[in-house]
This record gives sequence, C-alpha cells and structure tokens, in this order.
Amino acid sequence: MPIEELRKKIDSIDNKLVELLNERAQVVVEVGRVKGVTGGQIYAPDREKAVFSKICKANEGPLPDKTLIAIWREMMSGSFFLERPLRIAYLGPQGSFSHAAAMLKFGQSVEYEAVTDIRAIFTEVSHGHCDLGIVPVENSAGGGISETLDAFVESDAMICAEVYMAIHHNLLANCKLDEIQEVYSKPEIFAQCRNWLSATFDEAKTIPVASSARAAQMAAEKPYTAALGSTVAAELYGLKVICENIEDISNNVTRFLVISKIDAKPTGDDKTSMLFSTSHKAGALVDVLEVFRRYGTNLANIESRPSKKREWEYYFFVDLFGHRQDQRVIDALAEAKKHCLQLSVLGSFPKNTELI
Repeated sequence: MPIEELRKKIDSIDNKLVELLNERAQVVVEVGRVKGVTGGQIYAPDREKAVFSKICKANEGPLPDKTLIAIWREMMSGSFFLERPLRIAYLGPQGSFSHAAAMLKFGQSVEYEAVTDIRAIFTEVSHGHCDLGIVPVENSAGGGISETLDAFVESDAMICAEVYMAIHHNLLANCKLDEIQEVYSKPEIFAQCRNWLSATFDEAKTIPVASSARAAQMAAEKPYTAALGSTVAAELYGLKVICENIEDISNNVTRFLVISKIDAKPTGDDKTSMLFSTSHKAGALVDVLEVFRRYGTNLANIESRPSKKREWEYYFFVDLFGHRQDQRVIDALAEAKKHCLQLSVLGSFPKNTELI
C-alpha cells in the first residue's frame, strides 16, 4: 500500500480514537458527579492499578505495555481535570527531580505547587491546601531521606502510593570545567556523586542547598559556579550540561511516596508503612521484629532516625508486605504494639516496582 494511503488509514483511526476518548471522558464526568454526592476520592491508587493491569492484560501488541500505560496516565490526568483538578505539592522549584517524578506520575492536566522544603509538602497536604504531595524517601545509592522520615513523625498525612524513578545527575554550568569554584546541590546528590566529585575537583567547594533545581538557579545567577542536577533543570535555567551521568552507581533509582489525607484501598498486592519507637533496652527491636516473623509478615525496608524527644531513643520506619486491613497484618500490628512505646501506621498502598 502506498504511504499516502497508509497515512489516510492512520488519520481515519485517529479520528475514531478521538471520538472514543471523548466518549470515555463523558463517562468520567458522570463518575465525578457521583463522587461529588458520595464523597469519593478523585485519585484512587487501587483503581489506577486495576486499570493498568487490565490494559496490559488486553494488550496483544505490537505496542509495549509501558507505552500504553504512559498513554493511560495522561488520560487519567485529563480525567482528574474533568472531575476536579488535583493540586499536587512537590519540592521545588521547577526542574527538580521531585517535579519530574510528579509530572511522570500525574501528567500534564493537574495543578502543581512548588514548595521550598519537604516539611512544607506535608503541611500543604495536612491543611488541605493540596490534594496530594510527592516526597523522596530513599535512594538506591544514598539511602533514606532524613527530612522525609522526620516529617512523618509529626504529620498526620498518609502514604497512598509509591513511585520509582531512574535518576541521572549532570554537572551544569555556564563556564569551563576548570573554572568552577563552587558546586551547588542537595546533600543526597553530593553523596551519590562522591567518587566523581573527588576525582574531578581539587579545590571546588560543594555547597548544599534545598533542591537540585534551586542549585541550578543559583549556578545560572553566579559566575564560576555549577550545579548537580537534571537536564530538565539545565534547559529551564539556561545552563550547559558540562558532564553527563556523573552518579557513582549507574542504576541509581529514587523512591518517592505520594501522601494524602487517606491511604489506598486493598488491591491484593500491597505494602504498609509504619513507624515505631522502642524503649532503650537490649533486644527491644528484636522483640518487635520477631512478632512479624511469627505472623509470616515479610518486611521490605527498615530505617532508623533518632528521636528528638528523648536521648538514645530511636524511631524505626518499616515497610511490610500486605495491607493494614488484612487480618494477618492487623494481628501482627496489635501484638507488636505491646513491645513499642509508640506505633503508627503511615498508610497502605499498592506495591510498585516499575520505573517511570
């Protein structure tokens, strides 16, 4: 078939797709009306996972699953707009990795609010100024993000979803490499590029700032300075990419959490996050972990942070497989509380392992 005829065929299919997408959108409008009466959540992580699973199951190719999921993410973003525009807080300014993760997760049709620090994201969600927030919680190279873990101790926000994003760091500047005197970025990013920095610079001073995007802003304003950040930040703030992919570990992935006022409904393949503190005595932590072992509850992650209330007391952050409404998890949490000074469930959410 001549290429002109093939293109006409594509155009015809495109017209049908537009018609079907708008037919779907009309149903979304009706769903929004029902939710307005019943008080249903606009963003439902359990429904999102179910839709993606059905789409992948129905896919017979040649398009890969990840392409269809990306298309459906944007359709869902448009659906949020039709029901009620979501407002999502992230660690700004524009061009940060948090901004990129938020846009990859929620698409182009929602509203985004850049805030100056991670604690402010929790505040915006807790006070109802934003529907959702997205916060970095751990990195495969640098470990846990202390600001996020500390914010959970004092906030009532709950985890409703998780996002994994591949991270690539770049040296951004408007001068030559040997002219750089100062380098700005987040402390965690410096840690992820430690080997490269020590091998490249003898005298350049590293200066920590609140976000990689803020670092790019500062590097654009001050001569003989550089930032470690994304190519998006370089484009936004008019910087050149001097060196690409300078992270010490090539498969560098950051896990983000989506926070809301409520968590997600069960999907059958979930995680639950909790925090607890134990008394300062030998074997206290082992006693708690032994409870989960006896109930056959697998733990996915454990982080510790010092308590700011008492000396030598620590908070432990744990992810376990299962939903807090599962009877096995209910029983395990109830018994674990007996060994804790405090135990709080931070939320249950669909388990995710796919990179966006």
